[in-house]
Amino acid sequence: MTSRATTAETAAATADPAAGTAGSAGTALDPAIAARLKRDADGLVPAIAQQYDTGEVLMLGWMDDEALHRTLTTGRCTYWSRSRQEYWVKGDTSGHVQHVKSVALDCDADTVLVRVDQVGAACHTGDRTCFDADVLITDQ
Repeated sequence: MTSRATTAETAAATADPAAGTAGSAGTALDPAIAARLKRDADGLVPAIAQQYDTGEVLMLGWMDDEALHRTLTTGRCTYWSRSRQEYWVKGDTSGHVQHVKSVALDCDADTVLVRVDQVGAACHTGDRTCFDADVLITDQ
């Protein structure tokens, strides 16, 4: 599952014209962090957004080095849209903002955990989380 912004959010996003695709070229990400990241073939790492105070898993998005840099320096989650090939800042047009509380790498440095204070729905469908609509199993 990928995170997708509303049409307005993605239209408002700014792609990195120098890079043309996701990756680490031309980014201002701290070189020590960049050296540790294990990216997929497209230069991306999955980024899990989690509500900081409840532990609720909100969504999964994708970040390249520039999106991670923007997230770390602006206090707002920036993702790379794989379908639209551009950056988007969660909530820029919808108002469903993710205020960053902390950012961590997993033990393999191939996944980012962003603990956020979510304002409104995290999912592009309007659900609180991207995992609300299709529960496969619950406690029995």
